[in-house]
Amino acid sequence: MSTSTADIWDTIGAEAGAESGLWTNALRPVDEQEREPVFSALAESRYALGVETIYVGYLLHFGRPRLFTPEDDDTALLLGDYLYAHGLVRIERVGSVEAVDDLAELIALCAYLQAEDVAGDGALWAATATLLGRGLLDEARSSLRLDNDPGPLERIARQAAGDREVSASLDSHRARLR
Repeated sequence: MSTSTADIWDTIGAEAGAESGLWTNALRPVDEQEREPVFSALAESRYALGVETIYVGYLLHFGRPRLFTPEDDDTALLLGDYLYAHGLVRIERVGSVEAVDDLAELIALCAYLQAEDVAGDGALWAATATLLGRGLLDEARSSLRLDNDPGPLERIARQAAGDREVSASLDSHRARLR
């Protein structure tokens, strides 16, 4: 499926709405949605929709949502989980088992970081989006997991995508955290 940046948001909203009336009710009016790509801008175009879908779910769990406004925390949690799963399915359809594994690692490690109040989720998102499915993240993820050091992740993201691009994504991400 080829999806342009302009309709990523419409696709996420429409497909979630088709799944549940709860998600339709939670969808913000278009003029109130924040439709700026964050980490999907760093990913290969074939992965953009899946990465953005998962990131929308992540913000429902841990940040300031920009596409949906659920009525309560339980609905936000359920919608976030739905978007995680749907994003992984999207990646599986256009990518590889390695790409799905990278995103599963991202989701699990981000949950750990949030639970332990450890910094580094932005660097993890940037490196994962940039190097998705290439088998180049294990060592840098280990530095974050074992030493609470996101530096290696940020370095490999900047080497692969460029300083300006990664800085823009990280700045946008920080603005969306709670």
